[in-house]
Amino acid sequence: MKNPIEKLNKAFESKVRLGIMSTLMVNESVDFNSLKSWLNLTDGNLSSHIKGLEELGYIEVRKQFVGKKPNTTYHITDAGKIAFEEHINGLEALLKSMG
Repeated sequence: MKNPIEKLNKAFESKVRLGIMSTLMVNESVDFNSLKSWLNLTDGNLSSHIKGLEELGYIEVRKQFVGKKPNTTYHITDAGKIAFEEHINGLEALLKSMG
């Protein structure tokens, strides 16, 4: 039997990244301040994790102006959905293999 830990994605080991991806799986888009508030993060902490997920192609960052104020929103990509679902499936397989 294949080791179930091998199915886990290292990109999602952080609880912050797990929270970001979970939020984006159930919301079409989320703005920076909402995500920061929901996950109780600092600007810098959120930004660094967002950058990492964006570089992997798992999320897309959209910057625009709403009125005269900048607005940044985040969206999960198709690759991000697939990778995160595989990670969750890997966690489930790991739990089942332990019981």
